[in-house]
Amino acid sequence: MIDLAPFVPSGAGVWWSQASAEPTPLVHALLDQADRIGPVRAFCGLSWDERLVRQLPQNVTLSSYGALGELRKLSRTGRLEVVPCHYSALPRMFAEGALPRDVGLVQVSPPDADGLCSLGVGVDYIADAVEHTPVLIAEINRRMPATTGTARIPLSRFAAVVETDRPLCEAPVRPADDVELAIARNVAELIDDGDTLQMGVGSLPSAVLDCLAAHSDLGFHSGMISDGVLRLVEKGVLTGARKEIDRGVIVTGAALGSAELYDRLPELPVQFRPASYTHAPETLSRLRSLVAINSAIEVDLTGQVGAELRRGVYIGAVGGQVDFSRAAALTGARSIITLRSRSGSHSTIVPAVHGAVTTGRSDVDVVVTEFGMAHLRGCDLPERARRLIAVAAPEHREALQRGRTA
Repeated sequence: MIDLAPFVPSGAGVWWSQASAEPTPLVHALLDQADRIGPVRAFCGLSWDERLVRQLPQNVTLSSYGALGELRKLSRTGRLEVVPCHYSALPRMFAEGALPRDVGLVQVSPPDADGLCSLGVGVDYIADAVEHTPVLIAEINRRMPATTGTARIPLSRFAAVVETDRPLCEAPVRPADDVELAIARNVAELIDDGDTLQMGVGSLPSAVLDCLAAHSDLGFHSGMISDGVLRLVEKGVLTGARKEIDRGVIVTGAALGSAELYDRLPELPVQFRPASYTHAPETLSRLRSLVAINSAIEVDLTGQVGAELRRGVYIGAVGGQVDFSRAAALTGARSIITLRSRSGSHSTIVPAVHGAVTTGRSDVDVVVTEFGMAHLRGCDLPERARRLIAVAAPEHREALQRGRTA
């Protein structure tokens, strides 16, 4: 095991790569040595590491831009500090030192003939953070693919390295259920040939992608890609032929999927770019065909979106939702918000958002549930409420109507 004490002083601020690029051996070394190192402020994004929940040392303070993956469990214990921010703001926060940046832990590809390593499937905010972090420690994983689109890192830039040969973490797979399939079919009706799509990962986005098999010349510009993107490339649907910028190229910050997706990345027309490009307003404003498809926990009768908290506990994030929704609504094609009409026995269409409003009503064009599509663009508040009640779960519509007129 690597000794981190020479590189991580007491009180240091440490960040590490997220999701499938998480440098698990280095993170575990940090957890194992925390008592000897002293207090540490840490920052990470999406994580599937159960040790962060079960064995987070008391002298490690962990923050994130949201409660994603296993961090949801940590959020329920009160040990996760959430920094509510747009994903596009992360590069600036690292530049200004608002986020921990003394030491960075990364997972990279083996060096090429010139001694340069790629951030592989995890470029996202990491490429921006690297520029402002004096000490970098790398896990060089033989199975991390070298990707294109972002400058590589010289081997000499790392203060220390560990070499591994382990599979990248694969995204948990759950088949879409009947509700998600109905939502996906409704969303597909809103997509035109030639549109440029942004969406997240998971069973619902995957179902949406599968419903687009009969479309043509779609583009993709998003924070993450999944296996659904691979399937549409194979079918000749995702060509990017009509994109206003990066024509013919899929632009993303990270890949989150199966081993097959990771293995085939070198043959796909994909470029991995930092968040300072993928989420930047100046980039997104040039995509006139942009359709943003994002999910919600709840939507109120004016169109306000809550995507962070459920019953007072963080289970989501602002993430890139507002970055993409605002661009799609203002200078792109359309902003779509999807959600199931019910959470247990509760309606997800509510009189007012409980807690934080993630996306303002002015940045939402269409709300989609399994019961239909509520087109909100150009509607006044009474009409918005009528349309949203119409796509709510039938057993809740009367109560929503009474609440609206009370």
